[in-house]
Amino acid sequence: MEHFSEKDLKKLNSKKGLLSILYSDTINLPKTIRYIDYEKKLKILQTELIRQQACIMDKNMRVIVIFEGRDAAGKGGAIRRITERINPRHYRIVALPKPTEVEQTQWYFQRYIQQFPKAGEIVFFDRSWYNRAVVEPVNGFCSDEEYNLFMNQVNDFERMISESGILLVKIYMSISKKEQAKRFEDIKNNPLKQWKMSKVDEKAQELWDSYTFYKKKMFENTENGGIPFKVIKANRKTDARKEVVEHILESIPYDKNREI
Repeated sequence: MEHFSEKDLKKLNSKKGLLSILYSDTINLPKTIRYIDYEKKLKILQTELIRQQACIMDKNMRVIVIFEGRDAAGKGGAIRRITERINPRHYRIVALPKPTEVEQTQWYFQRYIQQFPKAGEIVFFDRSWYNRAVVEPVNGFCSDEEYNLFMNQVNDFERMISESGILLVKIYMSISKKEQAKRFEDIKNNPLKQWKMSKVDEKAQELWDSYTFYKKKMFENTENGGIPFKVIKANRKTDARKEVVEHILESIPYDKNREI
């Protein structure tokens, strides 16, 4: 039998606690307590994000945050938690579709450059130019020559981004094969989420080892003078989201005492 402190019982008896229990498929009181603690911590972190964004706007900073990771790793959910309280006029979320025929004739990085931030703006890339480092070679969407060219150019490309005054933050969200399979099953069985499942996603479990191979090569390439990724272990979504926000707050300088 679970033993709860008086503080925990107050959490369970709160409005959030009762609603969480009511809307859960199964009653899991320790999980409910963790969720209440997560919501409280997230609110504090989101307040800091508002303060940070205000400083970015005041100083005309340009910021790019890119999210990479396995399919169903929680990139979109993390971005939603980051952006749900900040000023929508000063950030953009970019999730580009596959290249058009015209874009296929252009320099690979060109269509991403067109999405770069103006002064005082943050751009969040839900997948980025690193599609060519992992997703494309795994699924046969690029040639070996195109892949090798990308890997030779990407570090210099990011160096130019940084030297031009844009702050670049790179996040990789990592989940286990078992957790990915579990999330895919949830997506398939939920009519509100089924749109998330693509043909590429459907092959992700089968191609797991190939994704791992190219992911390692991507990380190794950043060791040759590139900007490293912050790897977030994302099997537990709430912990991952907190860690993502904390990393952004640590990576982008701002006045922590600024009034908002």
